[in-house]
Amino acid sequence: MIEELRIRDLGVIADATLPLGPGFTAITGETGAGKTMVVTALGLLMGERSDSGAVRRGSGAARVGGLVVTGDPEVAEIVEGLGGEIEEGELVLSRTVGAEGRSRASVGGAAAPVGSLGRLAERLFAVHGQSEQLRLRSAAAQREMLDRFGGERLRAALEEYRVVHAERLELAERVLQLTRHRDDRAEEATRLRAELDEIAAVDPQAGEEEALKARVERLGNLEALRAATAGALQALTSESGDPYAGDASGLVDAALRDLERVAGADPRLDAVAESLREVGFRLNDASRELAVYASDLDEDGPAELERANERLAALSSLMRVHGPDTAAVLAHAEAAAVRLAELDGDDELVPLLSERLGTLETRERELADALSDARREAAGALSVRVTEELARLALPDARFVASVEPAPLGRHGADEVRLLLQPHRGADPRPLAKGASGGELSRVMLALEVVIAASDPVPTFVFDEVDAGVGGAAAIEIGRRLARLSRTSQVIVVTHLAQVAAFANNHLRIEKDASGEFTESSCVRLDGEERLGEMARLLSGLSDSRSALQHAAELLDLGAAESAGASA
Repeated sequence: MIEELRIRDLGVIADATLPLGPGFTAITGETGAGKTMVVTALGLLMGERSDSGAVRRGSGAARVGGLVVTGDPEVAEIVEGLGGEIEEGELVLSRTVGAEGRSRASVGGAAAPVGSLGRLAERLFAVHGQSEQLRLRSAAAQREMLDRFGGERLRAALEEYRVVHAERLELAERVLQLTRHRDDRAEEATRLRAELDEIAAVDPQAGEEEALKARVERLGNLEALRAATAGALQALTSESGDPYAGDASGLVDAALRDLERVAGADPRLDAVAESLREVGFRLNDASRELAVYASDLDEDGPAELERANERLAALSSLMRVHGPDTAAVLAHAEAAAVRLAELDGDDELVPLLSERLGTLETRERELADALSDARREAAGALSVRVTEELARLALPDARFVASVEPAPLGRHGADEVRLLLQPHRGADPRPLAKGASGGELSRVMLALEVVIAASDPVPTFVFDEVDAGVGGAAAIEIGRRLARLSRTSQVIVVTHLAQVAAFANNHLRIEKDASGEFTESSCVRLDGEERLGEMARLLSGLSDSRSALQHAAELLDLGAAESAGASA
Protein backbone atom coordinates (compact mmCIF):
# COMPACT_ATOMS: atom_id res chain seq x y z
CA MET A 1 0.00 0.00 0.00
CA ILE A 2 1.21 3.50 -0.88
CA GLU A 3 0.84 5.59 2.25
CA GLU A 4 2.07 8.84 0.74
CA LEU A 5 3.23 10.15 -2.65
CA ARG A 6 5.47 13.22 -3.02
CA ILE A 7 5.85 14.90 -6.42
CA ARG A 8 8.19 17.80 -7.26
CA ASP A 9 8.73 19.55 -10.59
CA LEU A 10 6.90 16.96 -12.67
CA GLY A 11 4.87 18.48 -15.51
CA VAL A 12 2.67 21.24 -14.12
CA ILE A 13 3.07 19.97 -10.54
CA ALA A 14 5.60 22.12 -8.71
CA ASP A 15 5.29 20.48 -5.30
CA ALA A 16 2.50 18.17 -4.14
CA THR A 17 2.10 15.62 -1.38
CA LEU A 18 -0.71 13.11 -1.83
CA PRO A 19 -1.92 11.39 1.35
CA LEU A 20 -3.26 8.12 0.01
CA GLY A 21 -3.63 5.46 2.68
CA PRO A 22 -5.94 2.43 2.62
CA GLY A 23 -9.25 2.08 0.84
CA PHE A 24 -10.45 3.97 -2.19
CA THR A 25 -8.76 7.26 -3.19
CA ALA A 26 -10.32 9.34 -5.97
CA ILE A 27 -8.19 11.99 -7.70
CA THR A 28 -10.07 14.70 -9.58
CA GLY A 29 -9.29 18.10 -11.05
CA GLU A 30 -9.82 20.31 -14.05
CA THR A 31 -8.53 19.32 -17.45
CA GLY A 32 -4.82 20.17 -17.64
CA ALA A 33 -4.45 20.40 -13.85
CA GLY A 34 -2.04 17.48 -13.77
CA LYS A 35 -4.11 14.43 -12.83
CA THR A 36 -2.27 12.34 -15.37
CA MET A 37 1.03 13.44 -13.80
CA VAL A 38 -0.01 11.54 -10.68
CA VAL A 39 -0.22 8.34 -12.72
CA THR A 40 3.08 9.29 -14.40
CA ALA A 41 4.67 9.73 -10.97
CA LEU A 42 3.44 6.32 -9.84
CA GLY A 43 4.76 4.84 -13.07
CA LEU A 44 8.21 6.31 -12.37
CA LEU A 45 8.19 4.68 -8.94
CA MET A 46 7.36 1.42 -10.67
CA GLY A 47 10.39 1.59 -12.91
CA GLU A 48 8.68 2.78 -16.09
CA ARG A 49 10.76 4.55 -18.71
CA SER A 50 11.44 8.18 -17.87
CA ASP A 51 10.86 11.15 -20.15
CA SER A 52 12.97 14.25 -19.62
CA GLY A 53 10.21 16.23 -21.35
CA ALA A 54 8.04 15.67 -18.24
CA VAL A 55 10.48 17.71 -16.10
CA ARG A 56 8.90 21.02 -15.14
CA ARG A 57 10.14 23.95 -17.20
CA GLY A 58 12.90 25.83 -15.41
CA SER A 59 13.75 22.91 -13.13
CA GLY A 60 16.87 20.78 -13.31
CA ALA A 61 15.13 17.56 -12.34
CA ALA A 62 11.79 15.99 -11.42
CA ARG A 63 11.59 14.03 -8.16
CA VAL A 64 9.07 11.44 -7.04
CA GLY A 65 9.03 9.76 -3.65
CA GLY A 66 6.70 7.18 -2.19
CA LEU A 67 6.19 5.71 1.28
CA VAL A 68 5.04 2.10 0.86
CA VAL A 69 3.71 -0.07 3.66
CA THR A 70 4.46 -3.76 3.05
CA GLY A 71 4.94 -7.01 4.88
CA ASP A 72 5.75 -9.09 1.81
CA PRO A 73 8.84 -11.26 2.52
CA GLU A 74 9.77 -11.34 -1.18
CA VAL A 75 9.79 -7.54 -1.26
CA ALA A 76 11.97 -7.54 1.86
CA GLU A 77 14.38 -9.97 0.18
CA ILE A 78 14.67 -7.77 -2.93
CA VAL A 79 15.24 -4.63 -0.82
CA GLU A 80 17.87 -6.37 1.32
CA GLY A 81 19.65 -7.58 -1.81
CA LEU A 82 19.86 -3.97 -3.02
CA GLY A 83 21.37 -2.81 0.27
CA GLY A 84 18.21 -0.98 1.41
CA GLU A 85 16.11 -1.25 4.56
CA ILE A 86 12.45 -1.59 5.44
CA GLU A 87 11.86 0.11 8.80
CA GLU A 88 8.83 -1.04 10.76
CA GLY A 89 7.11 -2.21 7.58
CA GLU A 90 7.71 1.09 5.75
CA LEU A 91 9.68 1.21 2.50
CA VAL A 92 10.83 4.49 0.95
CA LEU A 93 11.11 4.56 -2.85
CA SER A 94 12.35 7.52 -4.88
CA ARG A 95 13.08 8.38 -8.49
CA THR A 96 14.83 11.39 -9.97
CA VAL A 97 14.66 12.33 -13.65
CA GLY A 98 17.08 15.00 -14.84
CA ALA A 99 16.22 17.53 -17.50
CA GLU A 100 19.12 16.15 -19.52
CA GLY A 101 17.54 12.69 -19.42
CA ARG A 102 19.54 10.99 -16.65
CA SER A 103 17.47 8.91 -14.23
CA ARG A 104 18.33 7.66 -10.72
CA ALA A 105 16.46 5.48 -8.24
CA SER A 106 16.64 4.77 -4.53
CA VAL A 107 15.17 1.81 -2.65
CA GLY A 108 15.04 1.81 1.13
CA GLY A 109 17.65 4.57 1.34
CA ALA A 110 20.15 2.85 -0.99
CA ALA A 111 20.93 3.81 -4.56
CA ALA A 112 19.63 1.12 -6.89
CA PRO A 113 19.23 0.38 -10.61
CA VAL A 114 16.01 1.74 -12.06
CA GLY A 115 15.11 -1.80 -13.16
CA SER A 116 14.88 -2.88 -9.52
CA LEU A 117 11.80 -0.67 -9.13
CA GLY A 118 10.09 -2.81 -11.77
CA ARG A 119 10.87 -5.98 -9.81
CA LEU A 120 9.28 -4.46 -6.73
CA ALA A 121 6.29 -3.16 -8.69
CA GLU A 122 5.42 -6.69 -9.77
CA ARG A 123 4.80 -7.50 -6.10
CA LEU A 124 3.26 -4.18 -5.03
CA PHE A 125 1.21 -2.54 -7.79
CA ALA A 126 -1.13 -3.07 -10.70
CA VAL A 127 -1.65 -0.06 -12.99
CA HIS A 128 -4.57 0.14 -15.37
CA GLY A 129 -4.83 2.94 -17.86
CA GLN A 130 -5.85 3.30 -21.46
CA SER A 131 -2.69 1.48 -22.56
CA GLU A 132 -3.49 -1.45 -20.26
CA GLN A 133 -6.99 -1.65 -21.71
CA LEU A 134 -5.47 -1.91 -25.15
CA ARG A 135 -3.02 -4.54 -23.90
CA LEU A 136 -5.99 -6.59 -22.70
CA ARG A 137 -6.79 -7.12 -26.37
CA SER A 138 -3.61 -9.22 -26.79
CA ALA A 139 -3.63 -13.00 -26.48
CA ALA A 140 -0.72 -12.99 -24.01
CA ALA A 141 -2.48 -10.57 -21.63
CA GLN A 142 -5.67 -12.61 -21.78
CA ARG A 143 -3.81 -15.82 -20.97
CA GLU A 144 -2.07 -14.08 -18.04
CA MET A 145 -5.46 -12.95 -16.71
CA LEU A 146 -6.81 -16.50 -16.75
CA ASP A 147 -3.65 -17.89 -15.14
CA ARG A 148 -3.86 -15.30 -12.35
CA PHE A 149 -7.45 -16.29 -11.70
CA GLY A 150 -6.50 -19.97 -11.58
CA GLY A 151 -4.58 -19.37 -8.38
CA GLU A 152 -1.87 -21.54 -6.87
CA ARG A 153 -2.99 -24.76 -8.54
CA LEU A 154 -2.69 -23.31 -12.02
CA ARG A 155 0.58 -21.50 -11.23
CA ALA A 156 2.12 -24.73 -9.93
CA ALA A 157 0.99 -26.65 -13.03
CA LEU A 158 2.40 -23.96 -15.31
CA GLU A 159 5.73 -23.85 -13.49
CA GLU A 160 6.13 -27.64 -13.58
CA TYR A 161 5.29 -27.65 -17.28
CA ARG A 162 7.80 -24.87 -18.02
CA VAL A 163 10.63 -26.75 -16.28
CA VAL A 164 10.02 -29.91 -18.35
CA HIS A 165 9.42 -27.89 -21.53
CA ALA A 166 12.75 -26.07 -21.17
CA GLU A 167 14.60 -29.33 -20.48
CA ARG A 168 12.97 -30.98 -23.49
CA LEU A 169 13.93 -28.10 -25.78
CA GLU A 170 17.53 -28.16 -24.59
CA LEU A 171 17.83 -31.92 -25.00
CA ALA A 172 16.14 -31.91 -28.41
CA GLU A 173 18.62 -29.28 -29.61
CA ARG A 174 21.54 -31.38 -28.36
CA VAL A 175 20.30 -34.54 -30.08
CA LEU A 176 19.72 -32.54 -33.26
CA GLN A 177 23.25 -31.18 -33.19
CA LEU A 178 24.69 -34.64 -32.55
CA THR A 179 22.83 -36.26 -35.43
CA ARG A 180 23.01 -33.36 -37.88
CA HIS A 181 26.78 -32.92 -37.56
CA ARG A 182 27.78 -36.58 -37.31
CA ASP A 183 30.11 -36.37 -40.36
CA ASP A 184 31.72 -33.20 -39.02
CA ARG A 185 32.32 -34.86 -35.68
CA ALA A 186 33.87 -37.91 -37.34
CA GLU A 187 36.20 -35.66 -39.33
CA GLU A 188 37.15 -33.78 -36.16
CA ALA A 189 37.87 -37.04 -34.35
CA THR A 190 40.17 -38.22 -37.19
CA ARG A 191 42.05 -34.93 -37.11
CA LEU A 192 42.49 -35.05 -33.33
CA ARG A 193 43.79 -38.63 -33.46
CA ALA A 194 46.37 -37.63 -36.08
CA GLU A 195 47.51 -34.68 -33.96
CA LEU A 196 47.78 -36.80 -30.83
CA ASP A 197 49.74 -39.49 -32.71
CA GLU A 198 52.13 -36.84 -34.05
CA ILE A 199 52.69 -35.38 -30.59
CA ALA A 200 53.09 -38.81 -29.01
CA ALA A 201 55.70 -39.75 -31.62
CA VAL A 202 57.85 -36.77 -30.66
CA ASP A 203 57.03 -37.06 -26.93
CA PRO A 204 57.91 -33.48 -26.01
CA GLN A 205 58.85 -32.55 -22.45
CA ALA A 206 57.94 -29.25 -20.90
CA GLY A 207 60.79 -26.72 -21.36
CA GLU A 208 62.85 -29.16 -23.42
CA GLU A 209 63.33 -26.71 -26.28
CA GLU A 210 65.28 -24.24 -24.14
CA ALA A 211 67.78 -26.89 -23.01
CA LEU A 212 68.22 -28.05 -26.62
CA LYS A 213 68.88 -24.52 -27.84
CA ALA A 214 71.61 -24.14 -25.23
CA ARG A 215 73.14 -27.53 -26.20
CA VAL A 216 73.15 -26.68 -29.90
CA GLU A 217 74.84 -23.37 -29.11
CA ARG A 218 77.53 -25.23 -27.15
CA LEU A 219 78.11 -27.93 -29.72
CA GLY A 220 78.39 -25.34 -32.47
CA ASN A 221 81.38 -23.77 -30.68
CA LEU A 222 83.10 -27.06 -29.70
CA GLU A 223 86.67 -26.32 -30.90
CA ALA A 224 86.73 -22.92 -29.29
CA LEU A 225 85.52 -24.46 -26.07
CA ARG A 226 88.27 -27.14 -26.21
CA ALA A 227 91.01 -24.55 -26.78
CA ALA A 228 89.77 -22.32 -23.99
CA THR A 229 89.54 -25.26 -21.59
CA ALA A 230 93.07 -26.50 -22.41
CA GLY A 231 94.55 -23.03 -21.99
CA ALA A 232 92.82 -22.56 -18.68
CA LEU A 233 94.06 -25.93 -17.42
CA GLN A 234 97.58 -25.10 -18.50
CA ALA A 235 97.48 -21.85 -16.62
CA LEU A 236 96.12 -23.44 -13.49
CA THR A 237 98.27 -26.56 -13.34
CA SER A 238 101.28 -27.61 -15.40
CA GLU A 239 102.35 -31.18 -16.12
CA SER A 240 106.04 -30.33 -15.54
CA GLY A 241 107.62 -31.05 -12.18
CA ASP A 242 109.20 -27.60 -11.93
CA PRO A 243 107.57 -25.85 -8.96
CA TYR A 244 108.38 -22.49 -10.59
CA ALA A 245 107.11 -23.41 -14.04
CA GLY A 246 104.57 -20.57 -13.88
CA ASP A 247 101.22 -22.36 -13.37
CA ALA A 248 98.90 -20.79 -10.82
CA SER A 249 98.70 -23.80 -8.52
CA GLY A 250 102.48 -24.23 -8.39
CA LEU A 251 103.10 -20.57 -7.66
CA VAL A 252 100.53 -20.51 -4.86
CA ASP A 253 102.04 -23.68 -3.35
CA ALA A 254 105.55 -22.18 -3.50
CA ALA A 255 104.39 -18.96 -1.82
CA LEU A 256 102.62 -20.95 0.89
CA ARG A 257 105.77 -23.03 1.58
CA ASP A 258 107.87 -19.84 1.99
CA LEU A 259 105.42 -18.44 4.53
CA GLU A 260 105.13 -21.71 6.44
CA ARG A 261 108.90 -21.54 7.18
CA VAL A 262 108.32 -18.52 9.39
CA ALA A 263 104.99 -19.68 10.79
CA GLY A 264 104.35 -18.27 14.24
CA ALA A 265 106.89 -15.45 13.91
CA ASP A 266 104.26 -12.84 12.90
CA PRO A 267 100.47 -13.29 13.15
CA ARG A 268 99.95 -11.05 10.16
CA LEU A 269 101.84 -13.49 7.92
CA ASP A 270 99.90 -16.40 9.37
CA ALA A 271 96.66 -14.78 8.16
CA VAL A 272 98.13 -14.36 4.66
CA ALA A 273 99.15 -17.99 4.65
CA GLU A 274 95.62 -19.07 5.53
CA SER A 275 94.28 -17.03 2.61
CA LEU A 276 96.73 -18.74 0.26
CA ARG A 277 95.60 -22.17 1.45
CA GLU A 278 91.99 -21.23 0.61
CA VAL A 279 93.07 -19.98 -2.81
CA GLY A 280 94.91 -23.23 -3.39
CA PHE A 281 91.78 -25.27 -2.57
CA ARG A 282 89.68 -23.20 -5.00
CA LEU A 283 92.28 -23.53 -7.76
CA ASN A 284 92.28 -27.30 -7.29
CA ASP A 285 88.45 -27.37 -7.48
CA ALA A 286 88.51 -25.29 -10.67
CA SER A 287 91.13 -27.57 -12.21
CA ARG A 288 89.06 -30.67 -11.51
CA GLU A 289 85.90 -29.08 -12.99
CA LEU A 290 87.79 -28.05 -16.11
CA ALA A 291 89.22 -31.56 -16.47
CA VAL A 292 85.72 -33.10 -16.28
CA TYR A 293 84.38 -30.51 -18.77
CA ALA A 294 87.26 -31.28 -21.14
CA SER A 295 86.47 -35.03 -20.88
CA ASP A 296 82.76 -34.31 -21.75
CA LEU A 297 83.85 -32.28 -24.76
CA ASP A 298 85.89 -35.20 -26.01
CA GLU A 299 82.73 -37.34 -26.01
CA ASP A 300 80.71 -34.72 -28.02
CA GLY A 301 81.13 -34.37 -31.71
CA PRO A 302 79.36 -33.65 -35.03
CA ALA A 303 77.02 -36.60 -34.57
CA GLU A 304 75.74 -35.23 -31.24
CA LEU A 305 75.17 -31.78 -32.79
CA GLU A 306 73.17 -33.35 -35.60
CA ARG A 307 70.99 -35.28 -33.16
CA ALA A 308 70.32 -32.13 -31.11
CA ASN A 309 69.37 -30.15 -34.23
CA GLU A 310 67.04 -32.92 -35.40
CA ARG A 311 65.28 -33.04 -32.01
CA LEU A 312 64.90 -29.26 -31.94
CA ALA A 313 63.46 -29.29 -35.48
CA ALA A 314 60.86 -31.89 -34.46
CA LEU A 315 59.81 -29.81 -31.46
CA SER A 316 59.69 -26.65 -33.58
CA SER A 317 57.37 -28.35 -36.05
CA LEU A 318 54.90 -29.10 -33.25
CA MET A 319 55.20 -25.59 -31.81
CA ARG A 320 54.45 -23.95 -35.16
CA VAL A 321 51.06 -25.71 -35.17
CA HIS A 322 50.05 -25.99 -31.52
CA GLY A 323 51.66 -23.15 -29.61
CA PRO A 324 54.73 -21.04 -28.85
CA ASP A 325 56.42 -23.62 -26.60
CA THR A 326 56.33 -27.24 -25.49
CA ALA A 327 54.05 -26.36 -22.58
CA ALA A 328 51.42 -25.13 -25.06
CA VAL A 329 51.85 -28.29 -27.15
CA LEU A 330 51.27 -30.47 -24.10
CA ALA A 331 48.20 -28.40 -23.09
CA HIS A 332 46.77 -28.84 -26.59
CA ALA A 333 47.34 -32.57 -26.41
CA GLU A 334 45.48 -32.75 -23.09
CA ALA A 335 42.50 -30.76 -24.42
CA ALA A 336 42.44 -32.79 -27.63
CA ALA A 337 42.36 -36.04 -25.66
CA VAL A 338 39.37 -34.80 -23.63
CA ARG A 339 37.52 -33.67 -26.74
CA LEU A 340 38.27 -36.94 -28.52
CA ALA A 341 36.82 -38.86 -25.60
CA GLU A 342 33.64 -36.78 -25.93
CA LEU A 343 33.41 -37.40 -29.65
CA ASP A 344 34.03 -41.11 -29.29
CA GLY A 345 31.23 -41.25 -26.71
CA ASP A 346 28.68 -39.42 -28.90
CA ASP A 347 27.67 -42.49 -30.87
CA GLU A 348 26.88 -44.32 -27.64
CA LEU A 349 25.25 -41.20 -26.14
CA VAL A 350 22.75 -40.48 -28.92
CA PRO A 351 20.53 -43.53 -28.24
CA LEU A 352 20.52 -42.74 -24.50
CA LEU A 353 19.65 -39.10 -25.10
CA SER A 354 16.97 -40.03 -27.62
CA GLU A 355 15.39 -42.33 -25.05
CA ARG A 356 15.47 -39.55 -22.44
CA LEU A 357 13.99 -37.16 -25.00
CA GLY A 358 11.09 -39.51 -25.64
CA THR A 359 10.40 -39.70 -21.91
CA LEU A 360 10.44 -35.91 -21.62
CA GLU A 361 8.13 -35.50 -24.61
CA THR A 362 5.62 -37.83 -23.01
CA ARG A 363 5.89 -36.02 -19.68
CA GLU A 364 5.59 -32.64 -21.36
CA ARG A 365 2.42 -33.73 -23.11
CA GLU A 366 0.97 -35.05 -19.84
CA LEU A 367 1.74 -31.79 -18.04
CA ALA A 368 0.35 -29.74 -20.93
CA ASP A 369 -2.89 -31.73 -20.75
CA ALA A 370 -3.08 -31.20 -16.98
CA LEU A 371 -2.45 -27.49 -17.50
CA SER A 372 -5.19 -27.36 -20.15
CA ASP A 373 -7.61 -29.09 -17.78
CA ALA A 374 -6.81 -26.56 -15.04
CA ARG A 375 -7.26 -23.68 -17.48
CA ARG A 376 -10.58 -24.99 -18.79
CA GLU A 377 -11.84 -25.37 -15.23
CA ALA A 378 -10.66 -21.87 -14.36
CA ALA A 379 -12.13 -20.49 -17.60
CA GLY A 380 -15.57 -21.84 -16.74
CA ALA A 381 -15.54 -20.26 -13.30
CA LEU A 382 -14.10 -17.00 -14.63
CA SER A 383 -16.78 -16.77 -17.31
CA VAL A 384 -19.56 -17.10 -14.75
CA ARG A 385 -18.13 -14.66 -12.23
CA VAL A 386 -17.13 -11.95 -14.72
CA THR A 387 -20.56 -12.18 -16.34
CA GLU A 388 -22.09 -11.61 -12.90
CA GLU A 389 -19.82 -8.61 -12.37
CA LEU A 390 -20.74 -7.13 -15.75
CA ALA A 391 -24.39 -7.31 -14.79
CA ARG A 392 -23.55 -5.21 -11.73
CA LEU A 393 -21.68 -2.78 -14.01
CA ALA A 394 -24.79 -1.92 -16.02
CA LEU A 395 -24.23 -4.59 -18.64
CA PRO A 396 -27.08 -6.92 -17.64
CA ASP A 397 -27.38 -8.63 -21.00
CA ALA A 398 -23.65 -9.07 -21.55
CA ARG A 399 -22.01 -12.47 -21.30
CA PHE A 400 -18.30 -12.98 -20.78
CA VAL A 401 -16.67 -16.13 -22.15
CA ALA A 402 -13.15 -17.37 -21.45
CA SER A 403 -12.29 -19.84 -24.18
CA VAL A 404 -9.44 -22.36 -24.05
CA GLU A 405 -8.60 -23.99 -27.38
CA PRO A 406 -5.79 -26.39 -28.37
CA ALA A 407 -2.59 -24.86 -29.69
CA PRO A 408 0.94 -26.05 -30.52
CA LEU A 409 3.16 -26.75 -27.55
CA GLY A 410 5.00 -23.66 -26.37
CA ARG A 411 6.50 -22.09 -23.28
CA HIS A 412 3.05 -21.36 -21.86
CA GLY A 413 1.51 -24.74 -22.61
CA ALA A 414 -0.65 -25.98 -25.47
CA ASP A 415 -3.56 -23.57 -25.16
CA GLU A 416 -4.89 -20.56 -26.97
CA VAL A 417 -6.81 -18.45 -24.45
CA ARG A 418 -9.35 -16.01 -25.81
CA LEU A 419 -11.56 -13.67 -23.83
CA LEU A 420 -14.86 -13.08 -25.62
CA LEU A 421 -17.74 -10.70 -24.99
CA GLN A 422 -21.35 -11.11 -26.02
CA PRO A 423 -22.62 -7.56 -25.46
CA HIS A 424 -26.32 -8.46 -25.71
CA ARG A 425 -28.67 -11.34 -26.40
CA GLY A 426 -28.76 -12.49 -29.97
CA ALA A 427 -25.16 -11.48 -30.67
CA ASP A 428 -22.32 -13.91 -31.06
CA PRO A 429 -19.46 -13.76 -28.55
CA ARG A 430 -16.61 -11.86 -30.17
CA PRO A 431 -12.97 -11.35 -29.14
CA LEU A 432 -12.34 -8.29 -26.98
CA ALA A 433 -9.95 -7.05 -29.65
CA LYS A 434 -12.83 -6.78 -32.11
CA GLY A 435 -16.16 -6.74 -30.33
CA ALA A 436 -15.72 -4.45 -27.29
CA SER A 437 -16.12 -0.68 -27.26
CA GLY A 438 -13.94 1.52 -25.07
CA GLY A 439 -16.59 1.71 -22.37
CA GLU A 440 -17.24 -2.02 -22.47
CA LEU A 441 -13.53 -2.77 -22.35
CA SER A 442 -13.15 -0.55 -19.28
CA ARG A 443 -15.87 -2.45 -17.47
CA VAL A 444 -14.56 -5.85 -18.55
CA MET A 445 -11.12 -4.92 -17.20
CA LEU A 446 -12.59 -3.77 -13.89
CA ALA A 447 -14.78 -6.87 -13.62
CA LEU A 448 -11.75 -9.08 -14.25
CA GLU A 449 -9.70 -7.37 -11.54
CA VAL A 450 -12.56 -7.56 -9.03
CA VAL A 451 -12.95 -11.28 -9.66
CA ILE A 452 -9.23 -12.09 -9.84
CA ALA A 453 -8.44 -10.13 -6.68
CA ALA A 454 -10.18 -12.87 -4.70
CA SER A 455 -7.62 -15.50 -5.76
CA ASP A 456 -4.60 -13.34 -6.64
CA PRO A 457 -4.77 -10.15 -4.60
CA VAL A 458 -2.64 -7.13 -5.49
CA PRO A 459 -1.75 -4.67 -2.70
CA THR A 460 -2.41 -1.56 -4.79
CA PHE A 461 -4.50 -0.91 -7.91
CA VAL A 462 -4.07 2.28 -9.89
CA PHE A 463 -6.79 3.09 -12.44
CA ASP A 464 -6.38 5.95 -14.88
CA GLU A 465 -9.83 6.91 -16.20
CA VAL A 466 -11.24 3.40 -15.94
CA ASP A 467 -14.59 5.13 -16.46
CA ALA A 468 -13.70 6.38 -19.94
CA GLY A 469 -16.60 6.06 -22.33
CA VAL A 470 -19.24 5.46 -19.64
CA GLY A 471 -21.60 7.56 -17.61
CA GLY A 472 -24.87 7.54 -15.73
CA ALA A 473 -25.86 4.27 -14.08
CA ALA A 474 -22.82 2.47 -15.49
CA ALA A 475 -20.52 5.00 -13.84
CA ILE A 476 -22.29 4.51 -10.50
CA GLU A 477 -21.80 0.77 -10.73
CA ILE A 478 -18.13 1.23 -11.60
CA GLY A 479 -17.74 3.35 -8.49
CA ARG A 480 -19.53 0.73 -6.40
CA ARG A 481 -17.31 -2.08 -7.70
CA LEU A 482 -14.17 -0.03 -7.12
CA ALA A 483 -15.31 0.50 -3.56
CA ARG A 484 -15.76 -3.25 -3.11
CA LEU A 485 -12.34 -3.91 -4.60
CA SER A 486 -10.87 -1.49 -2.06
CA ARG A 487 -12.02 -3.76 0.77
CA THR A 488 -9.11 -6.09 0.01
CA SER A 489 -6.70 -3.78 -1.86
CA GLN A 490 -5.73 -0.15 -1.98
CA VAL A 491 -7.46 1.48 -4.96
CA ILE A 492 -6.29 4.77 -6.51
CA VAL A 493 -8.47 6.16 -9.31
CA VAL A 494 -7.97 9.20 -11.54
CA THR A 495 -11.47 10.13 -12.66
CA HIS A 496 -13.57 12.93 -14.09
CA LEU A 497 -16.89 11.40 -13.01
CA ALA A 498 -18.64 12.34 -9.80
CA GLN A 499 -20.50 9.00 -9.91
CA VAL A 500 -17.15 7.25 -9.37
CA ALA A 501 -15.59 9.73 -6.94
CA ALA A 502 -18.66 9.52 -4.66
CA PHE A 503 -17.67 6.05 -3.49
CA ALA A 504 -14.16 7.05 -2.41
CA ASN A 505 -13.24 7.31 1.26
CA ASN A 506 -10.35 9.65 0.34
CA HIS A 507 -10.90 12.43 -2.20
CA LEU A 508 -7.95 14.45 -3.53
CA ARG A 509 -8.16 17.38 -5.96
CA ILE A 510 -5.31 18.54 -8.17
CA GLU A 511 -5.57 22.34 -8.27
CA LYS A 512 -4.14 24.47 -11.06
CA ASP A 513 -2.75 27.97 -10.54
CA ALA A 514 -2.05 29.95 -13.71
CA SER A 515 -1.49 33.32 -12.04
CA GLY A 516 2.32 33.21 -12.23
CA GLU A 517 4.78 32.98 -15.09
CA PHE A 518 4.33 29.21 -15.18
CA THR A 519 1.24 27.15 -14.45
CA GLU A 520 1.56 25.35 -11.11
CA SER A 521 -0.52 22.58 -9.61
CA SER A 522 -0.85 21.33 -6.07
CA CYS A 523 -2.92 18.73 -4.20
CA VAL A 524 -5.73 19.34 -1.69
CA ARG A 525 -7.61 16.77 0.36
CA LEU A 526 -11.33 17.40 0.22
CA ASP A 527 -13.89 16.99 2.97
CA GLY A 528 -17.28 18.43 3.81
CA GLU A 529 -18.39 21.40 1.76
CA GLU A 530 -15.21 21.44 -0.33
CA ARG A 531 -15.84 17.91 -1.48
CA LEU A 532 -19.50 18.65 -2.12
CA GLY A 533 -18.52 21.62 -4.29
CA GLU A 534 -16.01 19.53 -6.26
CA MET A 535 -18.66 16.85 -6.85
CA ALA A 536 -21.04 19.52 -8.12
CA ARG A 537 -18.34 20.83 -10.46
CA LEU A 538 -17.76 17.35 -11.83
CA LEU A 539 -21.50 16.98 -12.47
CA SER A 540 -22.29 20.31 -14.03
CA GLY A 541 -19.12 22.35 -14.34
CA LEU A 542 -20.52 24.66 -11.62
CA SER A 543 -19.46 24.25 -8.00
CA ASP A 544 -22.27 26.44 -6.63
CA SER A 545 -25.24 25.22 -8.70
CA ARG A 546 -28.10 24.36 -6.37
CA SER A 547 -29.30 21.44 -8.45
CA ALA A 548 -25.75 20.19 -8.94
CA LEU A 549 -25.08 20.44 -5.20
CA GLN A 550 -28.27 18.54 -4.48
CA HIS A 551 -27.31 15.82 -6.96
CA ALA A 552 -23.81 15.72 -5.51
CA ALA A 553 -25.19 15.28 -2.01
CA GLU A 554 -27.32 12.39 -3.22
CA LEU A 555 -24.28 10.70 -4.75
CA LEU A 556 -22.25 11.17 -1.58
CA ASP A 557 -25.06 9.68 0.46
CA LEU A 558 -25.10 6.72 -1.92
CA GLY A 559 -21.37 6.25 -1.49
CA ALA A 560 -21.65 6.53 2.28
CA ALA A 561 -24.42 3.93 2.32
CA GLU A 562 -22.24 1.56 0.29
CA SER A 563 -19.38 2.10 2.74
CA ALA A 564 -21.64 1.57 5.74
CA GLY A 565 -22.98 -1.64 4.23
CA ALA A 566 -19.46 -2.89 3.70
CA SER A 567 -18.42 -2.21 7.29
CA ALA A 568 -21.58 -3.84 8.59
